[in-house]
Amino acid sequence: MDTLITALSIPSPSSGEWFIGPFPIRGYALAIILGIVAAIWIGERRWVARGGTAGDIQDLAIWAVPFGLVGGRLYHVATDHDLYFGAGRHAIDALYVWRGGLGVWGSIAFGAVGVIIGAKRKGIRLMPVLDAMAPGVLVAQAIGRWGNWFNQELFGRPTDLPWGLSVSDDTAINLGYAPGTTFHPTFLYECLWCLAGFALLVWADRRFRLGHGRVVALYIMIYTLGRGWIEMLRVDNVELKNVFGLRFNVWTSIVLFVAALIWFVISARRSPGREEEVYEPGRAPVEAPDAESSDPDVTLATREADDPTADTGHPQP
Repeated sequence: MDTLITALSIPSPSSGEWFIGPFPIRGYALAIILGIVAAIWIGERRWVARGGTAGDIQDLAIWAVPFGLVGGRLYHVATDHDLYFGAGRHAIDALYVWRGGLGVWGSIAFGAVGVIIGAKRKGIRLMPVLDAMAPGVLVAQAIGRWGNWFNQELFGRPTDLPWGLSVSDDTAINLGYAPGTTFHPTFLYECLWCLAGFALLVWADRRFRLGHGRVVALYIMIYTLGRGWIEMLRVDNVELKNVFGLRFNVWTSIVLFVAALIWFVISARRSPGREEEVYEPGRAPVEAPDAESSDPDVTLATREADDPTADTGHPQP
């Protein structure tokens, strides 16, 4: 039976790093980069459908991406500082982002700061652009989680389910488990949860014409709801592991879920509907091409038909 379970389990890659000549290609970094590209592409199309100018999201990403990387690393180092400081540790390792270790809460918080700075400089209203970008962030998180698979990290407790994750014997032994033990593939759970959340978020936005930050609030609620139960499966060693019986990140999910729910309710009461203007006064968007243009993406009808991620601002039946 154990042999059958091992045969059906999800294998881990033998290496998370490859070389093209002298240049290393790391699976973790590749997953992060692909996630960023997907988030920008989705956000751009949604922003244009909301009335924004093509290229705005790419410009904001110039601010958001580096801020997000720095924030994610700072959060990770702060909550897992024993990995980098103390006897037998090397503080310089805290700079080696490509080896893994980005805290999602720090990435989101600092990335949002980057968006705020970029939006202010471009005269973009903050809530509409955040609402346009939020679904793509879920896709970025779904793709980025595969970096943990490449690094054989952040998996869950042992399981004998057919989709259990096989890791190297050294990895299992370092965590105190016998060689051949299979674990919950929490990276896969979170990937699937984020993709399902993306579909739900896009549907809700199109169906109810969410505005004034409510897409962001719903994004936070969807993600934290999944992250809470997935976090409780994990066995990785972290600082602040147990606070009143729960891991620190579980408490973070609970607090953020409640805050986002309050935000959603207050926003709906104070500002029902959706913003008509996405730029600050005095900052007009670039003229849209004429409807007779040969470009197949210029009409709302075509955008609606060709891109299910875009919200044209028209209520759906």
